[in-house]
Amino acid sequence: MITEEKVLAALAHVDDPDLKKDLVTLGMIQNLNIGDRISFDLVLTTPACPMKDMMVNACKTAIRMMVDPAIAVDINVTSQVSTTRQADAVLPGVKNVIAVGSGKGGVGKSTVAVSLALALRKAGATVGLLDADIYGPSIPTMFGVSEAPPMMQKGDKQVIVPVERQGIKLLSIGLMAAPDQAIVWRGPMISSAFRQFINDTEWGELDYLIIDLPPGTGDVQITLSQLVPLTGLIIVTTPQEVAMADARRAISMFRLPSVAKPILGVVENMAYFVPDDAPEKKYHIFGEGGGRRLASETGLDFLGELPLTQAYRAQADAGEIDTNSHFFEPYMALAAEVARKVSIVNSTPVD
Repeated sequence: MITEEKVLAALAHVDDPDLKKDLVTLGMIQNLNIGDRISFDLVLTTPACPMKDMMVNACKTAIRMMVDPAIAVDINVTSQVSTTRQADAVLPGVKNVIAVGSGKGGVGKSTVAVSLALALRKAGATVGLLDADIYGPSIPTMFGVSEAPPMMQKGDKQVIVPVERQGIKLLSIGLMAAPDQAIVWRGPMISSAFRQFINDTEWGELDYLIIDLPPGTGDVQITLSQLVPLTGLIIVTTPQEVAMADARRAISMFRLPSVAKPILGVVENMAYFVPDDAPEKKYHIFGEGGGRRLASETGLDFLGELPLTQAYRAQADAGEIDTNSHFFEPYMALAAEVARKVSIVNSTPVD
């Protein structure tokens, strides 16, 4: 007779490949039902899990080998994004905060942040995107949005309500100023604006809040380290040495004891150019393999390469990124890798 104990004993032989524990111990097997067929929920730590098909197949194989080779097995794959955050006055409804930085402008950092947010949302996560680049906000353009965010009363103060596009909550100083208006502020004003974006904004319940950092190692980065409980940081570079030099400085800053934040890894953007009319060709116009070398030199994980394509650039400029196009596939792969790293970070005991 098939029993719950036998099924769970079989599933205890299936490990999560990243968390290095079995699915039963991790509490990832839920709502187990046994009848003429076996059904249960497989609750992953992120909807962007790159291993879900492998884990489903491993569960079915374990049951057929150890319980009944002929039994039908129905597995409903769902997710509950992991977090280590406790009740906190800062971003209380946000499970994970991921900052995207570079140390240098012009490497496509905002494109990576926007695409990562879109890819996580497409995978099924709830996502917010904060444009912290006060001097050069890019998010409004890339989402084709211009209206100012509304305000609402919350308790004894007015708070900002992010606008929504493509299922993502957005906030940028670019939504509060004319498109051609220069933001001429000194450091204290920049820090004050960033604090308001964090403390006085109704972000609600989010699996991931992506923060697009400005270039450099200045006021926003310091305020971020003091104010925000970061899950991790992503460093963006192009393959060329001039970009990697500034990325090294950014990595060095986030490793200082006074600023220290976990770094999830390095992304190499514009790794190669792919012509729209010849997608099988790759042209390494900025050099080759620089991001991977930077990750190796600094002891960080390499999160992947992203191509430079004219069609995707045009979509971003028009505020109409098509997440169903084949141009978006590398960003879905990046989101899966980032989500995997976040799950590992959240499962690692803090010393």
